[in-house]
Amino acid sequence: MSGHSTIERPPTRHAAAVRPVPAPSAPGPRRRNRMSRLLSNSVVQGVLILVALVWITPLAGLLLSSMRSERDNASDGWWTALTDPSQLSLDNYSALLKDSGIAAAFGNTILISVPTTALVVAIAALAGYAFAWLEFPGRDGIFLVVVGLLVVPVQIGLLPVAKLFGAVGLFGTITGVVLFHVAYGLPFAIFLLRNYFAGIPREMLEAARMDGGSEWRIFSRLVLPLGRPAIASLAIFQFLWVWNDMLVALLFADSESQPLTVALQSQMRQFGSNISVLAPGAFLSLVVPLVVFFAFQRHFVQGVMAGSVK
Repeated sequence: MSGHSTIERPPTRHAAAVRPVPAPSAPGPRRRNRMSRLLSNSVVQGVLILVALVWITPLAGLLLSSMRSERDNASDGWWTALTDPSQLSLDNYSALLKDSGIAAAFGNTILISVPTTALVVAIAALAGYAFAWLEFPGRDGIFLVVVGLLVVPVQIGLLPVAKLFGAVGLFGTITGVVLFHVAYGLPFAIFLLRNYFAGIPREMLEAARMDGGSEWRIFSRLVLPLGRPAIASLAIFQFLWVWNDMLVALLFADSESQPLTVALQSQMRQFGSNISVLAPGAFLSLVVPLVVFFAFQRHFVQGVMAGSVK
């Protein structure tokens, strides 16, 4: 037999186990993207911390100044209390609350802010539901008038309303201040709640009507619970606007019905830089809106974000 036959041998076990090792690769794009996100988040957080410090520093200065004596405030800055806490006391607050004029002004502020907020929210909720889901003659035209009232500045109505209140005996009373705030707060409130209520699915309301629900029952049991975020946001905005107002109260309130803002302004006019009275009074007027805001913070955030996600 001519020629030689070649026999191919199978690879050995050692040869089969040897495999090329891949070279280490450079960091991939995923790792670079992660690092860039971390850096961007750090920059954003740093900017937010800086903004928070800028906003908190005056508030901290006001708090420390309100707890220092008039002599300490006149001698050096409020930041010295950070190294010398013995300067701090509550004597200014106790003296302020014992002042009958400031205490009465604080009570007047509550008597003006709470009824105004309640009336605006109640009337705007009813009107917003009517404009959104009820059919009546002239609905669209009346709503356009309400929207047009949004651009009317409050300064235009000061003198005419003052003459009207003087004719009917409401000038210089808490009732007159409340009515003025309610009248100028309703256009925005109705516009806000109407647009929010209009986003409720029509099928839900029709199903409630088919089950025999009246309009009042649908409004109270269905629309109000669904509109709680927007109502809470409106209540916070309205309360803050009225609580911090000085222009309307300065014109329509007298010495017995003036709120805290007007009382502090009169203290500044009479005693100049009387920091022992102004600082605790200003901080006291700041505490109540902060408590209201943090109490309804969850509903406020929901109301602001309402409609942003479908």
